[in-house]
Amino acid sequence: MEQLEKHYVNRSGWLRAAVLGANDGIISTASIVIGVTAASTTREPIILAGVAGLVAGALSMAAGEYVSVSSQSDLEKSDLEREKKELEEMPELELKELAKIYVGRGLSKELALQVAKELTAHDALGAHARDELGINEISQARPMQAALASGAAFISGGILPVLVAIFGAFNYLIYLQYGFAIVFLVVLGTISAKTGGSGVLKAILRITLWGTLAMGITALIGYLFGVNV
Repeated sequence: MEQLEKHYVNRSGWLRAAVLGANDGIISTASIVIGVTAASTTREPIILAGVAGLVAGALSMAAGEYVSVSSQSDLEKSDLEREKKELEEMPELELKELAKIYVGRGLSKELALQVAKELTAHDALGAHARDELGINEISQARPMQAALASGAAFISGGILPVLVAIFGAFNYLIYLQYGFAIVFLVVLGTISAKTGGSGVLKAILRITLWGTLAMGITALIGYLFGVNV
């Protein structure tokens, strides 16, 4: 029995939103906690800042992703409506345009025209959406899915530094935050690489490098202000 090839590109939409959300949740919340810890003598304001950052970040991430992907979706719908109108008004020209695309991909003119005719007869708008506009079921914008994935991922990542702030030894909280954040980022990088079928080491290095930089700068700002809360 033949087995279908395993591809990962169909996961690109939700995986990008989920990884971005979780990564931002870990780095943003840990950075806030580290910055406040550097200028605080009690645990309460640290936890408050962490929780506030977690909630605000999740809502901001979800809203931003929804607006961004909605804009993409509006553009896609506009292009599809325009293409639908052109197919109704000048079908022959659109057929030649589709055939020209296939010629550019390596088919002979005769075969390209035959393929264009058959695909047009089957689903004209679908053929032009896929081959002329680059819109398909995998890449198609899904605003609500992206927003929910980003918001949920931010919370799942951001809750971890908050738990460290609650239960970690106060005198070593900055070091614990940094250490656990790196561990969380390594785990996230590994999961995202495995899910996306890419190299694990490269994903880990990329995600930990920028996370370290963000947390280091935030801690420095906390120390520079030096305000006891």
